[in-house]
Amino acid sequence: MKYFDELKKSMEYLASNEDTIFLGQAVEYPGTAMTNTLTDVIESKLYEFPVTEEFQMGTSIGLAMNGFVPVSIFPRWNFLILAVNQIVGHLDKMSTISQGGFNPKVIIRTSIGSERPLHPHLQHVGDFTEAFKLMTTNIDIVRLDEPEDIFESYKHAYERNDGVSTILVEYGDYYNEK
Repeated sequence: MKYFDELKKSMEYLASNEDTIFLGQAVEYPGTAMTNTLTDVIESKLYEFPVTEEFQMGTSIGLAMNGFVPVSIFPRWNFLILAVNQIVGHLDKMSTISQGGFNPKVIIRTSIGSERPLHPHLQHVGDFTEAFKLMTTNIDIVRLDEPEDIFESYKHAYERNDGVSTILVEYGDYYNEK
């Protein structure tokens, strides 16, 4: 059981569900290690976004409010922090604000950037897991430390019916190391 293989298997599982849609940077076109985990996802489910993180998250919330389960991909935490307004101010509070009228479920995929074999510098290796846990109350944040954690975590994020979104945090260095 390899880390990368479990991620690929998880993306294939998610893609097998009719209501899923994948959106983000380097989703349809190569550009990050995450792209390689989507090679067997049918192209009609992949929506490439420019580097517009807040817009991407807003679109993800809108899709979720309309019956889709978006898998919103941000290659690194450092990109995801640019969507804090949408995550903390909207997604996390939507159920409460709407008095249970809207319970959007978004699967957010991000990563602690890889430092090996080449360190991409500080703006690409941040880990904001604990900060996001402090800022949110209705979003499950899961670190994917071991290969055996991956598939069940993604499956749970998809199958849950409690109106809770999930941020799944991968480790870039583990793609080739575990």
